[in-house]
Amino acid sequence: MAAPKKVCVIGSGNWGSAIAKIIGANAAKYDKFDSSVNMWVFEEVVNGRKLSEIINTDHENVKYLPGHKLPHNVVAVPDLAETVKGADILIFVVPHQFIGRVCDTIKDHIKKDSIGMSLIKGVDAGPEGLKLISEVIREKLGITMTVLMGANLANEVADEKFCETTIGCKDKVYGPLLKELMQTNNFRVTVVEEADVVEICGALKNIVAVGAGFCDGLGFGDNTKAAVIRLGLMEMISFAKVFCTNCPVKPATFLESCGVADLITTCYGGRNRKIGEAFAKTGKSLEQLEVELLNGQKPQGPGTAIEVNVILKQKNMVDRFPLFTAVYEICFNGQPVTEFIKCLQNHPEHM
Repeated sequence: MAAPKKVCVIGSGNWGSAIAKIIGANAAKYDKFDSSVNMWVFEEVVNGRKLSEIINTDHENVKYLPGHKLPHNVVAVPDLAETVKGADILIFVVPHQFIGRVCDTIKDHIKKDSIGMSLIKGVDAGPEGLKLISEVIREKLGITMTVLMGANLANEVADEKFCETTIGCKDKVYGPLLKELMQTNNFRVTVVEEADVVEICGALKNIVAVGAGFCDGLGFGDNTKAAVIRLGLMEMISFAKVFCTNCPVKPATFLESCGVADLITTCYGGRNRKIGEAFAKTGKSLEQLEVELLNGQKPQGPGTAIEVNVILKQKNMVDRFPLFTAVYEICFNGQPVTEFIKCLQNHPEHM
């Protein structure tokens, strides 16, 4: 019988802690997995105590997922290199701007035959153009990569409210193993092979959600938000067709949880919509609103809008993606948020 697979979670924010709750429970339940799950915690002091100590003593991430008990077999480890030692499955759940530094820290400490799974929603715009976060990890670490994306607001997942998610995995052996690690009665998993499309959906929907937040902040109604969602989806599909060259872009993938379901959820809930609404209402900077509203968490939409704008300029395609471009211009170039509606009125989908 094969040795049980050891799993570690790299990241312990809102989503990282919610997914660790699921992984911890399943690792304890199934013989295929080692029952102990390491979770890397960026060490900080909360109410005079180290966060890792609080998690290991009280079994609760009081800063990022308060009110939810973590399984006792989830062990908070503040040393990143120590977290990954001996792990067969590495679950990456950190803000996308930190992934390069994380990989550089762990590359000499991981098992060479380990499998990675990215839950990170974002893209990287390098000198060679678009890179998916899973691609960045694969190139830096030399391991097989998979992704998980879906309509999964972290607090609702932690509350064990029913939802679905999508694993993108090109390998037919790893897919069922990762599904077993992740699936519960209330967290249902579908595995598809179009991993690149799954990941692109997870990144781009956050830009659309910022636009949906602008609509809320400006007082537009549900009809307008529905248009933002539809036009955003069309831009997501167009972007995938241009940039996902390693696998077919099937319309059915956008009907999975990673596609339209995640887009709708994020445009009605979640931190990107929230930050967009507050930005439109208050005129405060994104940095100020992060501090006031998000308790230190990062909204991925504005950062992804920067990366996508760089990529579109490289390809001379800015005009084909007016919604993505408007979010970027409003967030970072001083375009008035009241101008957002113009990108909808003059969208190429209507021409």
